[in-house]
Amino acid sequence: MTKPETTRRAVLGGAVAVAATTAGGLLLDAAPAAAAAATPAPAGLVSTDPLAHLLRRATFGPTPAALAEITKLGAAGWLDRQLAPAKIDDAALDALLTRLPLAGAGIATVRAKLPLHSYDGFGQLGRAAVARAIWSNRQLFETTAAFWANHLHVAAPSSDVWDSRTDYDASVIRKHAFGRFADLLKAAARHPAMLTYLDNRSSTKVLPNENYARELMELHTVGMKYSEADVQAAAKLLTGLTVGKDGTYTYAADKHATGAVRILGFSHANATAAGGEAAVLAFLDYLARHQATAERLATKLCVRFVADEAPPALVTKLAKVYLDNDTAIVPVLRALFTSPEFAASIGQKVRTPFEDLAATVRALGLGPEAEGVKALDALYNSLVNAGNAPFRWSPPNGFPDVAAAWASPSGFVLRCNSHLNLAAGWYPKQLTRPADLLKALVPSLPATYGALVDALAKRLIGTSLPADHVAAVLSVAGKLPTSPLTGNDKSVAGSLPYLVALVLDSPSFQVR
Repeated sequence: MTKPETTRRAVLGGAVAVAATTAGGLLLDAAPAAAAAATPAPAGLVSTDPLAHLLRRATFGPTPAALAEITKLGAAGWLDRQLAPAKIDDAALDALLTRLPLAGAGIATVRAKLPLHSYDGFGQLGRAAVARAIWSNRQLFETTAAFWANHLHVAAPSSDVWDSRTDYDASVIRKHAFGRFADLLKAAARHPAMLTYLDNRSSTKVLPNENYARELMELHTVGMKYSEADVQAAAKLLTGLTVGKDGTYTYAADKHATGAVRILGFSHANATAAGGEAAVLAFLDYLARHQATAERLATKLCVRFVADEAPPALVTKLAKVYLDNDTAIVPVLRALFTSPEFAASIGQKVRTPFEDLAATVRALGLGPEAEGVKALDALYNSLVNAGNAPFRWSPPNGFPDVAAAWASPSGFVLRCNSHLNLAAGWYPKQLTRPADLLKALVPSLPATYGALVDALAKRLIGTSLPADHVAAVLSVAGKLPTSPLTGNDKSVAGSLPYLVALVLDSPSFQVR
C-alpha cells in the first residue's frame, strides 16, 4: 500500500495542476472554485451531447444502460418514462431494501421494534437513500425526492424524531414527490417529524412557538417576504397541530388560539377552536399558491438542476407553469428539462460528495453485496466523513447546492481516496464487481496506453482528457501515451485501479 500510494500522490500533483489549468481550480482550492462557481466550464471539459447532459443532471450519474436507453427513446421519451416511475421495474432495488426494513417504517412499527430514542431507524433511512441513488431505475424520481427532502428538511438523526422520521420520508416526501406541492406542504405540516423538529408540537395558545411558523414561510414557501407580525400571527394560527401520546399527528382543539388572523395577505376569522385545523389548511393552500412561493421553488429547482445562478427568464417561466398547473410538480420538471436554459447549462453545476460517490459506483458498474448491508454501512459512513451523508444536516435549511459550498482541498482528497478504493475494490470490499473490470470498461483493448486512458475517459466521464492530463495519469504506470499495449501485458492489471481512479479524479468527473 505505501509505495503505490506515495507514487499516486506525486501523480496527483500533476493531475491537480492540469485540473487547475483546465477548470480554473475547480474543487481543488476553495477560493478559485468559489470564483468559478457561476462560470461555465471550459469547452471540452464535459461532453456537449444533450442526452449525456440530461443524464448528468436528472440522474445520479450516467451508466451505459442509461445512455443506451436515452439514445433509443430520445430525450422526450426518456423524460416521459422517468416521470411515470410506477411503470418502471425496480424489483432488484426493492429486494435490496428488504434488508433495511425500518427505512420506510411507520411510527407504530418503529416504536414496537426499537428502544426509546434509538438511532437505528435513522441509520437504515440514510443507507436506503444511498442505495436508491445508486441502484434505482427510477432516477429522476430519486433526484426529485432528494430535492424535496432537502427543501422540507428534517434532520436525521435529530432529537425526538427517532420514531417518526422514516415515516416522514415514506408518507410525505416520497408519496408526494411527483404530486402537487400544496399536498406535499400540507402533509409535512401535519406530520409529527416536522412538528417535532420545528417545535410546533409544544406550541399552545398560552405560549405559541414561532419556530415552525417562521421556517414555514422563510424556507418552505415565500422566502423573506414576511414581517414579525406575520410570524406571530402564523404561530398563533398553527397552535393545535401537535403529536399525540402514540407518536402520531393529532389536532388538539384545546391548544388552538382562536381569533382573526391576517398573514401575508391571507385572512381568516379563525372563530372556533374546532375549526382551527381547517383554517391552517387554508393558510397552507394560500402559501403554496403564492407568487413568491412559485418563484422560490422555481429558483431552487433551477439551482438544483440548471446552474448555481438561476436564470431569471427560466425562473419566471417555471413559476408560471407551477401556478397554471395548480402547484403540480411534474409539469414544472418537464418545462425545466426541455428549456433552452437547461440545454445551455452544460458544465455549470458541480457534484456534491454524495453525488460523486453515487456516480462513481454507477460508472464502475458495481453492484450491491450478495447479502447483508456492510457495503452500505461503509458507503454511508464515508459520506458522514465527507459531511454529506443523507439527511445529516443540522439546520432546517437543508444542504447547500452550489459549488463553493463543497470546494476544498480536503474534500477533493476524500473524493480521490474514494475513487481509488472503489476502483481497486479495497473499500467497501463487499460490493459486487465485474469479473474483469478492464473488459467491462474497455471491451476492446487499444493498441497503446494513451488510447487506453482515452477509452477509459470516454467510458467514465464521456469525453477525452487533455494530453498533459493523460501523460500525468500514465506516469503512475511508468508508461507514455505511445507505449504499446498488448493482451499479454501483465502490468496493466496492477495499474488499472490507479488509471481508473485518476481519470475519475479529473475535473470533468466533478461536473454534474
